[in-house]
Amino acid sequence: MFREQVFEVQGKSLNCAVGPASGPPLIMLHGVTRRWQTFLPVTSALAQRFEIYAFDYLGHGLSDRTHRGYRVIDYVETMTALLSLPPFSHQKNLLIYGHSLGSMIAAALAGRLPGQIKAVVLEDPPFDTMGQRIDQTPLLSYFSGLRTYAGSKDPIPVLARQLSELRMTDPATGYQVRLGDIRDGSALRFTAKCLSQLDPEVFTPIIAKQWLEGYDMEAVLGAIKCPTLLLQADVPSGGMLTDADATRAAQLIADVTHIRLEQTGHLIHWQKTEALLRYVQAFVESLA
Repeated sequence: MFREQVFEVQGKSLNCAVGPASGPPLIMLHGVTRRWQTFLPVTSALAQRFEIYAFDYLGHGLSDRTHRGYRVIDYVETMTALLSLPPFSHQKNLLIYGHSLGSMIAAALAGRLPGQIKAVVLEDPPFDTMGQRIDQTPLLSYFSGLRTYAGSKDPIPVLARQLSELRMTDPATGYQVRLGDIRDGSALRFTAKCLSQLDPEVFTPIIAKQWLEGYDMEAVLGAIKCPTLLLQADVPSGGMLTDADATRAAQLIADVTHIRLEQTGHLIHWQKTEALLRYVQAFVESLA
């Protein structure tokens, strides 16, 4: 159903999975450290209604690495440049679906390119949870641990076993959680595959708390004028969008539909696939 092709942007190659021309274009942007295949649980259903373009960012998957940096704003600049090129430059009805980092990129694109983007879906954007607050969460130990395995040449089964022993530490309590106790074997293998294709420098701005430099959440959200679906996971279950940030986003975005999913972690499209598809499809069909 999907074919992979390369887009040349700013002298670099971006790998992209392209679906059949079933309708208007839908750009899908994954979370940091992952690759386009993270969306496979939902692409079959969405491909019946849209022509899907699912990208690997620079430093991820089969795309080139870059020395320009891996801050959120760097990804935004690359995707802005991409949308100025065919076949996207002439479009007036682009839909963008972003998860995590992808949702932060999608939000910025909506404000920058109001004439091209018709609507956006933001799945659990982390905002400052991965900025200045990251050292107050287990995420700092998680990403520091993952960096050890980025670009690894170990066989995937070996790498997955190593990942299962990674410990996430809550800095407030010192409590540790073993990754293998909260993720199943298939999820660990997928993470291992993603890490094997990842530039270790992706982690540098995250660990240094520089990931959000140049990205002003309030300015970005306040610039969004198109219809927006904001999907919030449950923080105690592993979600990253806090209630305070979700409330502020709902205040700043001109036309927002905010849905909070209880007992659901950050990967909503994996954990609550059917519910997510219902929300997305109903939202999209409400558009003019």
